[in-house]
Amino acid sequence: MDYIQANLIDPVSKVLYTYVLIYLLVAVGIYFTIRTRFIQIRYFGRMLRQVLHSRENGDGISSFQAFCIGLASRVGTGNIAG
Repeated sequence: MDYIQANLIDPVSKVLYTYVLIYLLVAVGIYFTIRTRFIQIRYFGRMLRQVLHSRENGDGISSFQAFCIGLASRVGTGNIAG
């Protein structure tokens, strides 16, 4: 089993996770950017208004509060897990 891993799996893994994966992720990002007609650029202002806009009623939490809670949970877990 160690022979297979050292001579077959490790070299393939090194190629896939260095060269192929980087180009594939960039290509997929460009594809979806064009396919959605640059939605991340077109709606950036709308996204900021939605996140920073206060809510109309007092029930629940605002979009910004939900964003901060989600961000804090990810950053906190990352700091603990290392």
